[in-house]
Amino acid sequence: MTRQEKSQVIEELTAQLADNTNIYLADISGLNAGNTSDLRRACFKANVQLSVVKNTLLTKAMEASDRDFGDLPTVLKGNTSVMYSETGNAPAKVIKAFRKKSDKPLLKGAFIEEAIYLGDDQLDMLVDIKSKEELIGDIIGLLQSPAKNVISALKSGGGTIAGIIKTLSEKEG
Repeated sequence: MTRQEKSQVIEELTAQLADNTNIYLADISGLNAGNTSDLRRACFKANVQLSVVKNTLLTKAMEASDRDFGDLPTVLKGNTSVMYSETGNAPAKVIKAFRKKSDKPLLKGAFIEEAIYLGDDQLDMLVDIKSKEELIGDIIGLLQSPAKNVISALKSGGGTIAGIIKTLSEKEG
């Protein structure tokens, strides 16, 4: 690979790092061609982009990026694959599901919405991370709950003030 080709790859990696808020680094070494194809297919179905990168080029792209990747470059040893996703927990779910059949891929680290996670022991926690949309849905559900209680109390009281007050006082007791 010529110096010009390397600098072009670094530019492309830097652009991808800038465009994605959820970045996973995994080790897929040891997977045979069939298993690698299965992993790529699983990633495609989950809307996760998977690519194998050279550690030195990814390190230089991280250094050139405006983001602070903290200690994430320290895990760039051996075979490294990068997984990009719109959803914070999608790559973790793909890895966990795939590991039911195989002992790989191993999670090296992740960068999710400015937070850094290092090591394979973080996988279960990353699977449980909720997306922004899921969190907004939970908040809306919590906000709607008291209003639903008042509406149901108004309906069940028969429409009279005495019935409404009786229903509301029973709900609090």
